[in-house]
Amino acid sequence: MSDDEVRSEIRQTASELCSQSSSLLTAGEREKLVNDVMDEAFGLGPLESLLRDPSISDILVNGPDTVYVERNGRLELTDITFGNEPHLLQIIQRIVGRVGRRIDETSPIADARLMDGSRVNAIIPPLALDGSLLCIRRFSAKPLMAADLIAKQSIAPEMIDFLAGCVKARLNLLISGGTGSGKTTFLNLMSGYIPHDERIATIEDAAELQLQQRHVVRMETRPANVEGQGQVTMRDLVRNALRMRPDRVIIGESRGPEALDMLQAMNTGHDGSMTTLHANDTRDALSRMEMMVGMAGFDMPMWVIRKQIASAVHIVVQAARLSGGVRKITKISEITGMEGDIISMQDIFQFKQTGLDSNRVAQGHFISCGIRPKCLEHLNVMGVNIQPDMFEGQSLSF
Repeated sequence: MSDDEVRSEIRQTASELCSQSSSLLTAGEREKLVNDVMDEAFGLGPLESLLRDPSISDILVNGPDTVYVERNGRLELTDITFGNEPHLLQIIQRIVGRVGRRIDETSPIADARLMDGSRVNAIIPPLALDGSLLCIRRFSAKPLMAADLIAKQSIAPEMIDFLAGCVKARLNLLISGGTGSGKTTFLNLMSGYIPHDERIATIEDAAELQLQQRHVVRMETRPANVEGQGQVTMRDLVRNALRMRPDRVIIGESRGPEALDMLQAMNTGHDGSMTTLHANDTRDALSRMEMMVGMAGFDMPMWVIRKQIASAVHIVVQAARLSGGVRKITKISEITGMEGDIISMQDIFQFKQTGLDSNRVAQGHFISCGIRPKCLEHLNVMGVNIQPDMFEGQSLSF
């Protein structure tokens, strides 16, 4: 019997049992009770109603009695509750177990994902003092397209045209930003400009990328088991990916020594690779990259590390979540080489914030910084025609 048939039979049985108490429950109450039973048996219990709401971007559970959601960039307290702490823990273990991971007192922190790719982080007692904590970063079933971001005024059309050209011309991209700034969403968007005849290897801690190409090989890290054995790190997967004949390597997020292997891939024929990292500015992103390469354990002089970064990374894109919850691409910078021991960088586009409106939502406009990119000649050689007048130092309109 298929899963759908089992669900249908259980729903029918639950409805029949509820109908026997029709004098106690109204039709609406019976329907709600049946839905609650189905959610508890096959879904994620009280969270299912929130997961069905497309307007919710984050679900934040602070113990069994407190559940917040984010809508339109703002947090709201909901009336959703769990029966008790064991009930919440059961739901967390169900989520984690579905992707082959575990969470218990010996390993009280877990990263996982839902079947739709939504990112999950959980932490349970004794580390969580007031009840188990669960964070779910929702991802749209339909990936956002360039037109969607332009309509939201998250990026200007000229900026999209330039970055799309960079991807097609196989320049290496680094997307930086804070938590919840939209780095992964933008990485998904940029990957859409990769030609369909290229082989792409993706590497993530918890698989959440939604690439649209046909030829994609997806890999996911694995934590150690109860005995402390069997761990597969991001770095292991990056090194293995280089043996799989990829045209491009995409790392969901660089956060450790795998940054060195990523730079090696970018410098050894895997042009057009991409990754994200946490940083507050494009210049800070390079400092973060230097630090992560240093975590690889090799005693390399700083000038060697910087030279590797300068030759590997071509474009750095900064994403930010501004006041009021609006997300913007606030800066696009180009790495132009080395000046002495310093990486040389120039800003191509920028978002200038001018203030806040009456709802304390960030206001501003996009500008080109008046600098013609050094990579423009390479784009032309690769058959990507970019109009040079978009770089002439002006406000960009929608």
